[in-house]
Amino acid sequence: MKTREVKIGNITIGGGNRIAIQSMTNTKTADREATLNQIKALSSAGCDIVRFTVNDMEAAEAIPYYVENISMPLVADIHFDYRLALAAAERGISKIRINPGNIGDKENIKKVANACKIRNIPIRIGINGGSTEKSLLEKYGGPTAEALAESALNNARMLEECDFNNIVLSVKSSDVLTMTKAARILSEKCNYPLHIGVTETGDVRRGNIKSAIGIGALLLDGIGDTVRVSLTDDPVKEVLAAQDILFCCGIGGGINIVSCPTCGRTQSNLIPLVAELEKQTREIKTDRRLTVALMGCVVNGPGEAKHADLGVACGNKSGLLFRKGEIIKKLDESEIVPVLIKEIKELLNA
Repeated sequence: MKTREVKIGNITIGGGNRIAIQSMTNTKTADREATLNQIKALSSAGCDIVRFTVNDMEAAEAIPYYVENISMPLVADIHFDYRLALAAAERGISKIRINPGNIGDKENIKKVANACKIRNIPIRIGINGGSTEKSLLEKYGGPTAEALAESALNNARMLEECDFNNIVLSVKSSDVLTMTKAARILSEKCNYPLHIGVTETGDVRRGNIKSAIGIGALLLDGIGDTVRVSLTDDPVKEVLAAQDILFCCGIGGGINIVSCPTCGRTQSNLIPLVAELEKQTREIKTDRRLTVALMGCVVNGPGEAKHADLGVACGNKSGLLFRKGEIIKKLDESEIVPVLIKEIKELLNA
């Protein structure tokens, strides 16, 4: 189902627009210098939307400072106190993340909805196992996918009853299967844009795998309008992981490196060569997708990688440069990465 469009600051998600990458600061929001520096680092890494906690009035008072000093959309993450949501809306925030069910009675929800409506500020309803209503946990026997999805729809209904439908939904779980199933339920039952991600994934190694499976599975099914990788680490690593997931799902431009796992036939230093090529191509920004192969021998060379735009089949401390399966010339091992980088740039500029 095609989702509706929602405008968040200067970015529009849903409706077939580009999938936006999100992350969240882990600094104290009231610490203006530290938080601004982290927002700028996230922006430089390719983040589209940044969220930060607004857990007290001091944090809310810092919002205008960030709005003045950064152009990207900023999201206020708010729990329990509806007054903080009102304060964030009044101070120029681009979007608010709440769970309507935990900010008080219907009158408080209506105050937040009205404050956001007059300023065209969208609200993301964020549901996870910890915020699912007790009645639903009892109904489904725990924080199941069905419970999460029903909670999200119930909370959306609260806003709709306040004549507010500028809504983004998310249903997150630390369990990959639960998260993907809940998101699929929502995609079938409503057309609100979906913010997708596996929550509380742990460290980079395991967290990246969980996120790639969960986010990737949904993206390949055409589900998801904005993504956040959740890691217990530097938030910049979340952005880089999200970029990789999108790219591997065929979304966005960049250099796709194809390389073999090496075996006893390998006579070159393929592993460090591939590492260096990956490092240098990460610096190349492009909306186009190029496939570059770096293979360990002639068996996995121009034949198996003939679909590549460009590549090298390595031999004994040397390699054969090829384009679209056609051999061009022989290279010494020391020439392989510099020549590939040069050829890539020429292809992109052609």
